[in-house]
Amino acid sequence: MPQIPEKIHELTVGQLSARSGAAVSALHFYESKGLISSRRTSGNQRRYTRDTLRRVAFVRAAQRVGIPLATIRDALAELPEERTPTHEDWARLSEAWRSELDERIKQLNRLRDHLTDCIGCGCLSLDTCVLSNPDDVFGERLTGSRLMAEQSGATTPQGARGTARPAT
Repeated sequence: MPQIPEKIHELTVGQLSARSGAAVSALHFYESKGLISSRRTSGNQRRYTRDTLRRVAFVRAAQRVGIPLATIRDALAELPEERTPTHEDWARLSEAWRSELDERIKQLNRLRDHLTDCIGCGCLSLDTCVLSNPDDVFGERLTGSRLMAEQSGATTPQGARGTARPAT
């Protein structure tokens, strides 16, 4: 990892990318989403303060555990400008995110447990198809392997492609 001399207080986007491991495009994206900020030089080049390194590390760590960028932005907005997030900041924020992550883990476990009941069934009217058809709502109206749209008393496949082909 390239070292940046202590006397340099601002980083170019290339230096920030090299030090943080984030692509330049990711840094631009983070900036567009309000996660990090820069100032512009007279030549319209971005310059980032050194604390941006810690902010980028904070963003990337939070992303790895599945925290949405909007939530990360809100968390960073609580911190004073130009102050790096500390261990205490991370502990406080991660504690607040814990219940959200626990709920997501429960949802993913339920999804995993129902996966074998659904894959390949091809029918959206099965009572057990909790992924595509929770509570068998489509089975009350229609049966079959495709959702059917009712038009003028007739039914046609919804989203079907090339179902009627002339014989060759």
